Amino acid sequence: MANFELKLPKMGESVAEATITSWLKDVGETIEADEAVLEIATDKVDSEVPSEVDGVLLEKLFEVDDVVQVGQTIAVIKTKGGDTVEVKAPESHIPKEEPAQEVIEVTKTVEAAKETATPIESTGERFYSPLVKNIAKQEGISQTELDTVSGTGKDGRVTKNDIKAYLESRSSAPKQESVAPATPAQKVNLQKPTKEVVPVLASGGDEIVEMSRMGKLVAKHMVDSVQISAHVQSFIEADVTNIWNWRKKHKDSFKNREGENLTFTPIFMEAVAKALRDFPMMNISVQGDSMVKKKHINLGMAAALPDGNLIVPVIKDADQLNLLGMAKKVNDLANRARLAKLNPDDIQGGTYTVTNVGTFGSIMGTPIINQPQVGILALGAIRKVPAVIETPEGDFIGIRYRMFLSHSYDHRVVNGALGGQFVKAVKDYLEAWDTDREI
Repeated sequence: MANFELKLPKMGESVAEATITSWLKDVGETIEADEAVLEIATDKVDSEVPSEVDGVLLEKLFEVDDVVQVGQTIAVIKTKGGDTVEVKAPESHIPKEEPAQEVIEVTKTVEAAKETATPIESTGERFYSPLVKNIAKQEGISQTELDTVSGTGKDGRVTKNDIKAYLESRSSAPKQESVAPATPAQKVNLQKPTKEVVPVLASGGDEIVEMSRMGKLVAKHMVDSVQISAHVQSFIEADVTNIWNWRKKHKDSFKNREGENLTFTPIFMEAVAKALRDFPMMNISVQGDSMVKKKHINLGMAAALPDGNLIVPVIKDADQLNLLGMAKKVNDLANRARLAKLNPDDIQGGTYTVTNVGTFGSIMGTPIINQPQVGILALGAIRKVPAVIETPEGDFIGIRYRMFLSHSYDHRVVNGALGGQFVKAVKDYLEAWDTDREI
């Protein structure tokens, strides 16, 4: 027999570390090859780390919320064999004390209950993933109880978020007082020491809602960006009547031919990519007292998630795509973002970001720069408005489709001239749209 070191695998370009969000296996549990051992998070993407071998989990080298570097050993697995496996307890930074006899007795009872508990099984009507089964096992949820949980996944499947929401609602429900006296064993606290929590107080009917892990990451990212970059904005209005009419003409045939929707987003992305090619000093990042000119134009595309958070998948080499390729890429990333199926590589390497605030009805916005980039463009809502139209025969009032473009940029390295010229170039590309163009 031998010990196998489970290491944090490489999860994509530029991903150097990950945060452990939960352990799916406890020390002493049997693990099969390809079975998930723990969950990790890299920035905004959650992943599972599977075992490469059959065996027994011998030791956890990190705890939940610890940050682990790629290639570091995160657990030790004793590979299966004929000998008896001796389980080594995980290291603790807290002085160890000999457990009381009642603790030992209760622990034996709990372990025996785990061994004899009926395992969760998928049925013809309900499918449960290994992750959901592990959570149910850890939380003591029976098959009957799990079958009552509403699923929001495909075909009504119960997802990780579904079972976590159920556990939160169950824990917040009023607990009935027991009339039976507690035994000494019931009074023993078997939980491991936890980090000190600063209490948050509420009064009246106020409700305390803890930020999600992604919400905390986004909040920190935004605060850091404001503290790092000198944000300034330039605004310009673009006439997109030709684009509106062109899309209206082609969207049905595109849907029938490609099986996908033709949105405005790929059109806007194409214009931004062209403008970045014209103004390469907008396609940079800041590194200390130096500027890094990016060879590739990789456009970040802010996408809203069902839980209200935002994620920014990246269109790599956007200036090399034709409109059909851009539309395919935009739809693919948007769909996988909504289904939480993005890979770590999908959100890495962005050099400039575009966000569509018009989706939520806003006519303009002042977005925060996505570090370490130096610019971000907000697309406002397209509005049908009266406008002055200039012609050789004179000016007249007509109905046009117009939108505001809001450009936030880092005034440390981008002056007002460059920031204004760039967003003006995007406007010019949009207004020069060829109505005879095919896709």
